[in-house]
Amino acid sequence: MTPPSPPSPRRPLTERRKATTRLEIARAAAELFAERGPDGTTAEEIADRAGVALRTFYRYFRNKRDAVGPLFAIGAERWRVRLTAVAPGPGPATGPELPELPELLERTLAEALSVPPGTSAEWLRWTRWLVRTALRDPALRAVWYRVNQESEEQLLPVLAALTGPDAEPLEVRLAAAVATDAVRIALETWAEADAPPLAGPGSPSELAVRCLRELMGGMRPLTGAGRATG
Repeated sequence: MTPPSPPSPRRPLTERRKATTRLEIARAAAELFAERGPDGTTAEEIADRAGVALRTFYRYFRNKRDAVGPLFAIGAERWRVRLTAVAPGPGPATGPELPELPELLERTLAEALSVPPGTSAEWLRWTRWLVRTALRDPALRAVWYRVNQESEEQLLPVLAALTGPDAEPLEVRLAAAVATDAVRIALETWAEADAPPLAGPGSPSELAVRCLRELMGGMRPLTGAGRATG
């Protein structure tokens, strides 16, 4: 199987070229890890497989395990893209109202971790293999945890836009942490299962929504989620 590409918003050309290079290196690293294992792969081999110079590899990544970071981030990025698309922009709030925040988070999370009919589930299969491998490889697990921390930091301004200026910063930060952990725990649980389903009970989307409900159950409602979009 071929490592997938995560969806992303439109970016300036230079930034898109850098993102493309990062993904090419990440795919090459994942392919080699699957063939030889992380310990049996060198940074030089990853650079060669990706068709870049070794110095280019180290311009983007600190080490060989760090190179699969962009693939770890696919699920969180898919979710963030969906949330960003509905987050109100600056200026007066007009137009249809958004659903309440818990409902919006659950709906977009389920969409982000689902495989629509007629589309490839390759990215989820790679995610499972990488997460499963990370849970047994301390150095790769450190990359997985770092990616989750970065995802939480990137989710924070999106949630701040959704909850509005009246939301307490502490509550917004807590929501970002809870939401990120819901995805992490769900993917780890799914990756550890034998022959886990891609849809329905026990699938990434079902587990993530269940984790999100449980983790957010004790939180106070955040303001602003039901306000009109900009």
